[in-house]
Amino acid sequence: MVKIRVAVLGTRGFPNIQGGVETHCENLYPALVKLGVDVTVFARKGYVQSNSYEYKGVKIRPLWSPRRKSTETIIHTLYGVISIALRQKQFDIIHIHSIGPSLLVPLARMTGLKVVVTNHGADYERKKWGRIPSMMLKLGETLGCKFGSQVIAVSKHIKGQLEKKYGRSCIYISNGVQASERSSSLQLQQRYDLSKRRYLLAVGRLVPEKGFHDLIKAFNTINPSDWKLVIAGGADHEDDYSCSLYLGAAKNKNIVMTGRLSASEVNELYSNAAIFVSPSYHEGLPLVILEAMSFGLPLIVSDIEANKELAENKEDTFPVGDVDALAKKIKVYTNKSGSIALNEDFITRVKVHFNWENISKKTLAIYRKALKLDIDCG
Repeated sequence: MVKIRVAVLGTRGFPNIQGGVETHCENLYPALVKLGVDVTVFARKGYVQSNSYEYKGVKIRPLWSPRRKSTETIIHTLYGVISIALRQKQFDIIHIHSIGPSLLVPLARMTGLKVVVTNHGADYERKKWGRIPSMMLKLGETLGCKFGSQVIAVSKHIKGQLEKKYGRSCIYISNGVQASERSSSLQLQQRYDLSKRRYLLAVGRLVPEKGFHDLIKAFNTINPSDWKLVIAGGADHEDDYSCSLYLGAAKNKNIVMTGRLSASEVNELYSNAAIFVSPSYHEGLPLVILEAMSFGLPLIVSDIEANKELAENKEDTFPVGDVDALAKKIKVYTNKSGSIALNEDFITRVKVHFNWENISKKTLAIYRKALKLDIDCG
């Protein structure tokens, strides 16, 4: 079998870099290496170490980029495309993640290589972007769909939206999750004075579209006795919003803001939480919900399409942005006597439908289709 050589753009890097795309890439590419694919990821200095290194067989090549949210992604992607063009004979495919980096898809096609685009969601809907950045992100979505050799959508609703909007076929390949292993560590429970199965957990970057401001308000509304709220994650760029979350949480001793954590530390929190909450306003296909489901945690999630694709029971959802409805959902659980049961159906569903082994095989099939090595995309 021909060894396919892939250059990857659109991720900050890995391992242990917070973000959905980063987690996606950290799991996907080692799995592809096991299938015989040669993978080089062009990461961003400042998030990963400065020198080149390998992670589970994946070659990581750090490139400089500015640490400003408005220019970091596009400049890094431009440098990446130039670096790949200078080494054009070393690669067969460029795999670009997300619609911001997809602005450079036409330039990437000029290298003569096939370009596979993975659309992780309509980033222009995120609250952090103003009018001009949103317009550029919409353009990136358009260019990715029109010029990508193959387009992957990480959720069914993204696939449907893109096919309707651009009239081209897209391939649905979901996000995935590693098989969960419950942690026996008590380090974070001791650090934050947490009681097992007596805290709500939310995980994500401290950005407005994650809706953590709504969660803090809802928790403060009912302020359940003997319960805590844990929000695990930090901000890539500290700003007024992230500072406001810390200030809001500081007013209630039962709200814990952990900042950035390692994968093993987040695993410990999942292992001992009672309920997982995601009040997001925007997602592609949320990895953190998949992770929570892999531990069997009951869900309280906003009713955006991405969340409803995973939380199929209406009882698990509330209207996005409705703080009172969120508070009522939380109260249903915190008022229960005794322990809250795990959802075994979630655990089974994740193992069957969202495992990286199958996802990597489907992705390899897309590479082979782009290169016309065969016509079956799985």
